[in-house]
Amino acid sequence: MDVSIALEAPAKVNLGLRIVGRRADGYHLLESLFAPVDLADAIALRIESAGAAAEVSLAIAGDAAGAPPGDDNLAVRGARAFLARAGITARVHIGLTKRTPVAAGLGGGSSDAAAVLRGLAQAFPAAVPAEALEEIALALGADVPFFLDPRPAWVTGVGERRAPVAGLPSLALVLANPGVALATAEVFRAFDAIGAPSAPRAGAPTSLAFELAEDGALAARLHNDLEAPAVRLCPPIARLRAQLHGAGARAVGMSGSGATVYGVFGDRPAAERAAAAIAVAGRGWTRVAATRESR
Repeated sequence: MDVSIALEAPAKVNLGLRIVGRRADGYHLLESLFAPVDLADAIALRIESAGAAAEVSLAIAGDAAGAPPGDDNLAVRGARAFLARAGITARVHIGLTKRTPVAAGLGGGSSDAAAVLRGLAQAFPAAVPAEALEEIALALGADVPFFLDPRPAWVTGVGERRAPVAGLPSLALVLANPGVALATAEVFRAFDAIGAPSAPRAGAPTSLAFELAEDGALAARLHNDLEAPAVRLCPPIARLRAQLHGAGARAVGMSGSGATVYGVFGDRPAAERAAAAIAVAGRGWTRVAATRESR
């Protein structure tokens, strides 16, 4: 066979994140509204017949600073896991064009891995059942299952339970990062040292459009339990948050375990003006993006 497949790997923001407990194995239980955004990596898969063993190769282009090479990359690990589960000895080449910054709390690597899984599932229909694909995704990382079907969703458990959420409008965002890579494990350790789990919600949000229409309700929605420990590890997060507020953001939140914070603005032109006014130093960066509406 010789098949080429082009895929998009969107980033996400967490519209609020609550830590509601911890399992006996140490994994934290969360509640979060995951929203895909229009910032996305591009994946080009080329799949060919192989001999006695499966082969996976990777070429990275674009904004690739910090992206793990070779077998350390989640996209490669995902391809190897799929082929092993399916018992297929294909040759898979992954062309990855990075646009989502690495280690920023935006799920870029997880989305890349999920896109590769989606592409291989398309190339080899029924080779891996849907339940097994979910298992592969979760074994790669807690965010990967969400990106198998990247649409707004209420995510619980360690990330494996998802419920699609209706009523999410397109939100104009400014993403801002101080240029510091925060390790998720370090942020969770800092949370365990200073924080206490939040009380779980009664259930998934049901009136999201109304909640997001009110600035006060929106600000409450965006609360992230990991922000305080992240700021302790990376104080510039707090300065970027203040700049976003000063630039006119309706509300400000932090995505994942950081270090990216984001401001919600009335429309894209307002977000573009705000991004131009925000000062970042060193390797810091800003991006203008928008959440994707519920479909």
